[in-house]
Amino acid sequence: MIDVTAADEIADDVRARSNVARLAAAQALTGANSAVIFATGSIVGATLAPDISLATVPLSMYVVGLAAGTLPTGAISRAYGRRTAFIIGAGCGMLTGLLAAYAILRGSFVLFCVATFLGGLYGAVSQSYRFAAADGASAAFRPKAVSWVMAGGVFAGVLGPQLVQWTMDIWPPYLFSFSFLVQALVALVAMAILVGVDAPKPAPADLHGGRPLLEIARQPRFIAAAFCGIVSYPMMNLVMTSAPLAMQMCGLSVSDSNFGIQWHIVAMYGPSFFTGSLIARFGAPKIVAVGLALEAAGAAIGLSGITAMHFWATLIMIGVGWNLSFIGASALVLETHRAQERNKVQAFNDFLVFGMMAVGSFSSGQLLANYGWSAVNMVVFPPVLLGLAVLAFASLARRRARSRTVPEFPDPSI
Repeated sequence: MIDVTAADEIADDVRARSNVARLAAAQALTGANSAVIFATGSIVGATLAPDISLATVPLSMYVVGLAAGTLPTGAISRAYGRRTAFIIGAGCGMLTGLLAAYAILRGSFVLFCVATFLGGLYGAVSQSYRFAAADGASAAFRPKAVSWVMAGGVFAGVLGPQLVQWTMDIWPPYLFSFSFLVQALVALVAMAILVGVDAPKPAPADLHGGRPLLEIARQPRFIAAAFCGIVSYPMMNLVMTSAPLAMQMCGLSVSDSNFGIQWHIVAMYGPSFFTGSLIARFGAPKIVAVGLALEAAGAAIGLSGITAMHFWATLIMIGVGWNLSFIGASALVLETHRAQERNKVQAFNDFLVFGMMAVGSFSSGQLLANYGWSAVNMVVFPPVLLGLAVLAFASLARRRARSRTVPEFPDPSI
């Protein structure tokens, strides 16, 4: 019986590895969508918006799209399979590029915000790639599957900003309009790759059953996972959203901004090649804690100066911290649910993360315009400290549960 189980796990991991390759490629191309938006959104917003304080609203609309798309992505995946959700998301990515280019040509701030909202819907679907990679995989392979898919974002860190650099001036005086047309083509390529993902429609037995969502969400492990995700992603987003416009306000060039965003995205995804192994060796809570500490360190660098090097170092440090904390938090989520519960739990976790991002994102423009770059960095510290405290509480609760020899968390393979 043990041999049969081992053989089944090997077969499942072979399928999972095949999916990981496709999902990592799709992650790279989908990440270029967000890279283009974050590299250009606040600059285009400053050009089209009626007031400079509204410059980051297009980026906030992207985050609103992220939040709005999480629960529908889970529902579509649960009813029709993940692949259907992936294709719909890529379609939203194509519309993002086409509509954004048209908005720049027409000089319409509202249309540009609608385009970035659609980009957020595409991004929401792409967030489920990491969880899809773990579907059916053995417990030992799951953290690596999540991590390797996220590693696809390294290519996005090169492709997105370079795409902007190569195409931003092709249609003068409509800066970045051609960049978004190329981004629509990239989304079409991603769709073609995602069609081949082996993610069948869930079995009827998986559509029902499982524990109520509230019962799952009350677990200390889930609370820690969701809260650390809520801290790590919004804080990273706050700094990344503000940095291009802050660099422009400090007299730095668009090329300096593109370079900073490029290496920020590389730093976000580059550690993914070994983050899964670190989680397997040291445990997810420790990796999350290190990641949160690195985000705080990045904010401290941002407070120390306003040269291009200071901005670049801040963005790189924040990116590495995000990678460790967010992938670690995602691995924690996988420990809190059973197979038939995964879509609703994963979607709910992402809704919490991106919903909080949406709330905070609208304040980034006002924060930068009224209080400056230093204030943006100062905001990072209190949530990080609170996240570390929640993580410590959950770890303590688990140790106490183990000492009573009563399992507090379900076996995710059940």
